[in-house]
Amino acid sequence: MQIREIMTRQVELVKPDTPLQEAARMMRDANIGFLPVGENDRLVGTLTDRDIAVRAVAEGKDVKTAKVADAMTASLAFAFDDQDSSEAAQIMAEKQIRRLPILNRDKRLVGVVALGDLATKTGDDDVVGQTVQDVSEPTKGKR
Repeated sequence: MQIREIMTRQVELVKPDTPLQEAARMMRDANIGFLPVGENDRLVGTLTDRDIAVRAVAEGKDVKTAKVADAMTASLAFAFDDQDSSEAAQIMAEKQIRRLPILNRDKRLVGVVALGDLATKTGDDDVVGQTVQDVSEPTKGKR
């Protein structure tokens, strides 16, 4: 099954210079914990609710003035929409991430795959189980 068949297509993209408080509100309003970070539809990083808590709040940054760039994860992990869903699972397991940005071959953001998408849409319990196990391992260092 190709990734484009299971990915969520409607993706909010936040700019690196967006205030963290605004990004947190976007997450709250959309009931999500992950935002791709980019300029136009070019991916430059990702931001999670955990990034905000650990890299901003815990460090004493003012979320009203701190920017998304101050807390985002700049190292990129992604897959292409025409890859097999098992390849997305492998990337997620290797990088220990629960959400994976999806790009088209022009490297434009077109969606996101979450562990839940793999679990509910692929029907491959073995791949999903192994991915969840690998993602849940104690971290292998900084991401």
